[in-house]
Amino acid sequence: MTLYVRAFKAIVSGYQTTTIAISINPCFLKVRFLSPLSSYSLHCNNHTNEAPPAPLPDSHFQNLIHQIVQEEPWALSDNQPVPDRFRPLITKPELFLRVLNPLKENPRAALQFFWWAEGQPGFNRSEFAYCSILEVLVKHNMMRSACCVVERVVDWNLNGIVDVLIDGYVKMEVAVKLLDLLLWIYAKRSMVEECVLVFDRMIRNELFPNVMNCNRVLRVLRDKSMVCQAQEVYRVMNEVGIKPSVVTYNTLLDLYCKQGKVQQALDLVSEMQSKGYTPTDVTYNILINGLSRNGELHHAKDLIEKMISLGLKVSAYTYDPLILGYFQKGMLEDAINVREEMENRGASPMVSTYNSYLYGLCKHGKMTDARQCLKEMTDRNLAPDTISYNTLICGYCRLGNLKDAFILFDELRCRHLLPTVVTYNTLIDGLCRLGDLEFAQQLKAEMISCGIQPDVFTYTILVNGASKVGNLPMARCFFDEMMHRGIKPDRFAYTTWIVCELRLGDMSIALSLQEEMVAKGFPPDLIVYNVFLDGYCKIGDLQRAHELLQNMVVDGLVPDHVTYTSIIHTYLQVGHLRKARELFNEMQEKCLSPSILTFTVLIHAHACRGMIELAFSYFSEMQEHGILPNVITYNALINGHCKAGKLDEAYKYLSEMKDKGIFPNKYTYTIIINENCNIGNWEESLRLYKEMLDEGIQPDSCTHSVMLKQLLRDQKLHIAQCIENMI
Repeated sequence: MTLYVRAFKAIVSGYQTTTIAISINPCFLKVRFLSPLSSYSLHCNNHTNEAPPAPLPDSHFQNLIHQIVQEEPWALSDNQPVPDRFRPLITKPELFLRVLNPLKENPRAALQFFWWAEGQPGFNRSEFAYCSILEVLVKHNMMRSACCVVERVVDWNLNGIVDVLIDGYVKMEVAVKLLDLLLWIYAKRSMVEECVLVFDRMIRNELFPNVMNCNRVLRVLRDKSMVCQAQEVYRVMNEVGIKPSVVTYNTLLDLYCKQGKVQQALDLVSEMQSKGYTPTDVTYNILINGLSRNGELHHAKDLIEKMISLGLKVSAYTYDPLILGYFQKGMLEDAINVREEMENRGASPMVSTYNSYLYGLCKHGKMTDARQCLKEMTDRNLAPDTISYNTLICGYCRLGNLKDAFILFDELRCRHLLPTVVTYNTLIDGLCRLGDLEFAQQLKAEMISCGIQPDVFTYTILVNGASKVGNLPMARCFFDEMMHRGIKPDRFAYTTWIVCELRLGDMSIALSLQEEMVAKGFPPDLIVYNVFLDGYCKIGDLQRAHELLQNMVVDGLVPDHVTYTSIIHTYLQVGHLRKARELFNEMQEKCLSPSILTFTVLIHAHACRGMIELAFSYFSEMQEHGILPNVITYNALINGHCKAGKLDEAYKYLSEMKDKGIFPNKYTYTIIINENCNIGNWEESLRLYKEMLDEGIQPDSCTHSVMLKQLLRDQKLHIAQCIENMI
């Protein structure tokens, strides 16, 4: 390549023409109405009876272009087709360069000629042509125009220009500027492979990029989560003497923190300070974000205090991650108190701050507080964005309140905000949770009609929804439609369909899907193994489940609490309580922490068999592990006590769960109502039923069934009338 570049350069630069006197035929000037090129063609066509003209020498093209540039430069912007006689100027790069050469001292004219030629059909887009005009532009410091030309180089995938520049087609100082410019364009377009390639070639040829471009490369690698490559770029910078800036360190810190490598980030800050760099507010904000994401909230809070002591300005960017961190850990009161602290320190909440509160409140089902937060936001003249509405809509959908979710959806559009694919996916998921697949499909059609294309998540939600209502053909139809639209299923989409087949289809299809996953580059992970293991457990095939467990270990995967819980649950269902307890002890010996589900299935299995003391021991152990019981856990204990005839104990647990802020659900009430009906305590049953309605809990057919099951016909009528009056 180097020899070719040098030879090519010699051909172009070696052809030097002296100034030639221009003689212009009067007849030629008369017929040149719009474009000198097209008029020349007309002039030549007067001799149609003569033999075909000989090819024009270079001097003719040079004289013509020079004349146009001097007299009528506007003609080069003409869109008329180029006459055949001038086609070589477009198709032959050597000729084009020889004509361009005399214009090098007139950069604007050279650029105008280049753009005209480059826009013609059939223009030979060689790297040399672009390098030549770029050299002219850089020499005359026309960097904005040079940037436009480099953009075209990238558009046409002329990646060979890197070799041309490095191999000496232009002077070294020009080459460095152009390579820096090329690196900047690649970084701006997030073309990570090209960025790394140019950076590597520049370093190897000692054409060192400036630190700003190194930082751009690091940002691209950060955005692609390429930690090792970013570390290598940083190492090379230090090795060749490119002095890092604070931006360099902040970019690496951001990468480390986003990947959960908080200790590496803290080590880098120490290195940064040892080299004489002072961390800025941005540095601290990045660290606070990383620590908050990692759950190290106390350390994050200490850094905020350090910022204050150093006189650095705190902002919403400082506090937002801490707020989210508190919500993630369920520390709602601490999260709410942060807002007062930040305002006292002059950090005004932004839309992102309120979105953090909306997320946390919705996550914990506090929709009334979330709506109040939205109102406060608008009262402060902060306009909610699509994220604000998506968060609230998601909160309502998770609670099954689709009415308020769609009210917010309409409000979003009334504010002239555009719903996104996330908005539609959230609503479709809410409908699928309620089993309303028909409305979900209508919403998908509306989404497409609005120009928003469904993605892999849309179809995964629909497949899951069809699976939950037991409609396997519909689930398969959604999966096929996704494939037909050219949307490639991801690991989660495949796993969802496998769950569907295990639930409604047969094991052989699920296994073939797993093989397809492997073929598509998705080797089985722990989740897939757990899904299959759960499938075998549900059909009672414990032998295959144990074989799968062994295969999992052979593949280098470590069984987790989900794996063990599936097998424990199966043993409990078939009545092998001792074996289940042995597995429970085994998982703890392997340092696997049982989940709330693990404890709940154990409590339920022992309580419903009258083994109340064992059930209570698991309940106590659960809380010793720092795992808070939920409504399902309490329902299991209440059900066990009711079955054992210990209604007073059941009421004790009902009171305890309320005191802990755990709200009873329809199953809680139905269990206690059932026991009161069993002992003939009708008035208490009715009181509980009324309390249920007052709490906004809708009874179902099961609730009504237990209330009426032992009553005589006249008593049934009386109770039915009472119920009707209550409703």
